[in-house]
Amino acid sequence: MSSSPAHLVPLLLQAHQLSGGPAGHMAIEDLSFAWSAGLHWVCGDEGSGKTSLLRLLAGDLQQLAGTLQTPQGGVFWVDLKGPEHDQTTVQACWDQLQTRYPQWHNELLQDLSEALDMERHRHKPLYMLSTGSRRKVMLIAALASGTTITLLDQPFASLDQVSIRVIKDLLHDTTECSGRAWIVADYEAPDDLPLTSVLNLGTAA
Repeated sequence: MSSSPAHLVPLLLQAHQLSGGPAGHMAIEDLSFAWSAGLHWVCGDEGSGKTSLLRLLAGDLQQLAGTLQTPQGGVFWVDLKGPEHDQTTVQACWDQLQTRYPQWHNELLQDLSEALDMERHRHKPLYMLSTGSRRKVMLIAALASGTTITLLDQPFASLDQVSIRVIKDLLHDTTECSGRAWIVADYEAPDDLPLTSVLNLGTAA
């Protein structure tokens, strides 16, 4: 696995010799990297540890070794794919997440809900949504959260082209948000977004 730490200051999130992963699987081993404000990409093949890294950064997975320095202002991470969320409505999901993030932007949530055609789905439980619409619930919450660090896992999967463009336009604008970092995991780094850094986790063994 290769890494090229961002040298811009201030650094918002720093991992030093970080190791960990799902039970019985060391997905991330001895990783040192630092993220400044801006838009960052984590790329790699299936099974290379992209999602595991985001979960480690969020504290959703227990690190087995190393240190992780996180900023004040919070880290956004949520995975709504599991069946435990099936009966929760879109609005209830957003309401629950809002209580966790004090810098939440309701006006931005409203704008995104309209732009991504989610207004008609607000009172539906998640099990009634398509894979793409379910992903939009997470994306809207992430973008509206107001956290210092926002972690996104494959944000464009199952989205239509109009929705992809809306999300890319917003990610493009994040380069103007000083003091915030966006860390996105996907198979390849895009060539149409202004990336601050790219971390290549390489090919899974």
